[in-house]
Amino acid sequence: MCGIVGYIGVQEASSVLVDALKKLEYRGYDSSGVAMAKSGKEGHSLVVEKAKGYIAELESKIKPSGSRAGISHTRWATHGIPNEINAHPHVDGSSSIAVVHNGIIDNHLALKEELRKKGHEFKSQTDSEVIPHLIEDEYSGNGGDLFEAVREVAKRLEGSFAIIVIHKDHPDMIVSAREKSPMVLGKGVNESFVASDVTALLKYTNNFFYMEDGEIALIKKNSIAVQTLDGEKVERDWTKVDWSVEDAEKGGFEHYMIKEIFEQPRSLHQSLSGWRSDEVNLPRDLVQTRMARIVACGTSYHAGMVGKYLFERFTGMPTMVSMASEYRFANTTKEDSLLLFITQSGETLDTIMAAREARKRGSRTVSITNVVGSTITRETDLTLYLRSGPEIGVAASKTFTSQLMMMYLLSSHMGYNMGSISREELKDVTMCLRNTIRAVAGILGDTSQVEEQAKWIKDFDNAFYLGRYINYPTALEGALKMKEISYIHCEGYPAGELKHGPLALLTEKTPVVAIVSNDHTYDKILGNIGECAARGAPVLAIVPEGDTEVMKYTDRTLTYSDPGALYSPIPISVTLQLLAYHAANLRDCSIDKPRNLAKSVTVE
Repeated sequence: MCGIVGYIGVQEASSVLVDALKKLEYRGYDSSGVAMAKSGKEGHSLVVEKAKGYIAELESKIKPSGSRAGISHTRWATHGIPNEINAHPHVDGSSSIAVVHNGIIDNHLALKEELRKKGHEFKSQTDSEVIPHLIEDEYSGNGGDLFEAVREVAKRLEGSFAIIVIHKDHPDMIVSAREKSPMVLGKGVNESFVASDVTALLKYTNNFFYMEDGEIALIKKNSIAVQTLDGEKVERDWTKVDWSVEDAEKGGFEHYMIKEIFEQPRSLHQSLSGWRSDEVNLPRDLVQTRMARIVACGTSYHAGMVGKYLFERFTGMPTMVSMASEYRFANTTKEDSLLLFITQSGETLDTIMAAREARKRGSRTVSITNVVGSTITRETDLTLYLRSGPEIGVAASKTFTSQLMMMYLLSSHMGYNMGSISREELKDVTMCLRNTIRAVAGILGDTSQVEEQAKWIKDFDNAFYLGRYINYPTALEGALKMKEISYIHCEGYPAGELKHGPLALLTEKTPVVAIVSNDHTYDKILGNIGECAARGAPVLAIVPEGDTEVMKYTDRTLTYSDPGALYSPIPISVTLQLLAYHAANLRDCSIDKPRNLAKSVTVE
């Protein structure tokens, strides 16, 4: 969840570290800090600065030091409240070693007790502070070999970690190690980098090496060497990432989220146009699949729920959807099925662990992700890429609709290869998806209606989102978007379940956002809207253009150009993203960095 960066080269380290850290603030923003190795007339020293709150607070405290090597961290708290003491980097007893850490050390209490008996004193409440103290012990006992000290400590840590280590007496090197937390290395001209995410480094390089579990790296200005923790040399290809630094900037928009909402016509087109190369790589034995299971978390789980309807529609296969955090703890029987894992970052730990479990059970595994070289790509038999470009806002927008695009493409092409749909039906899917992109562009061409409804909904404390059939997951996602960035309590429900309890909560102070699609559920959803209106609940209906029947129940509507009911989740989702964004903006919420949340959930 936290963001970490290390730099060694020819530039002023503080400026590179803070600049890169700003690109990772979506990963954590409770507190931040830097540590820099400095050499001068008086010898070597370690400069450490920390601050509670956003990175701007840290930046105001840092002065150029002439250091050319350092590490930095932006925190999302797991152990210990957000304050300067618990902020990273953490140092050893002599303030010679500094460490930044992303992850959770499960055995930190036992390690801390062992260290206390040796005389070590701890200042913070964090699990991470044990790491520099352990390294201090190893370093003093091995004759001053920092790399070997970090290696031995990494072997003792249980749980998940991506750590970067610097020592004041070794200003020419940085050491990093990884286990179950993301870590990427970057190289430039006379400078090297390490970070938890490529977006931190796009300004400086597009040449990356993705570390894997159980690996350690020795990073110098002009060289990077990677080994396993057991000492075996690691040789893998470096990856060229085609994202530009401009892709990761706001580009004149007030927030990343609204920029990324407006990027959706392009990101959807990129997903659609890039599909051909992915389809070529689809193994033909997938046509022998008898059932499918989609596994994901959060917004990706909602995309998977839409995928269930599509797989059953186009392939006829029974399809289940499981939360990744639950799948791996379910029964351990072998599954003779297709397992599809969806994670925008490719680093969601629950999803990665579920993928590992699925492979143990003998399943064929496919992942859908946005990040080339991310961990999930090495945990599944096949990877399909969204091609959405970097997404910085914590609340997913363009990656969600691109995930939906991939659900349509994968399910329809599998259905065609299975003989479940004809070539003409397959061509019709492609045509409808192109119309869907046009529908999204139309919504973004005039957002005034959405902004007006946002002024209305922003003053409520609670709301219900209702949908049926393929738009039930759309309702769940719309509710999630509203509550995670505006802090309005929202619940998504299948509309038919209203009478089984939720009707008791409807009052004139409980608005209902009802999704209407022109399919076999149309009459039923109108009836549900009538039920809500009859109980005094104000209703905002999301309806296809030209629909007038809904006016019998409510005059508060938002319309969308209908590309076909089966494809309506994409334009409707864009409408609901805009509604959430403008409501949150009017409520003066921290839209790109909602409280208590982080972009990539890399801890369990």
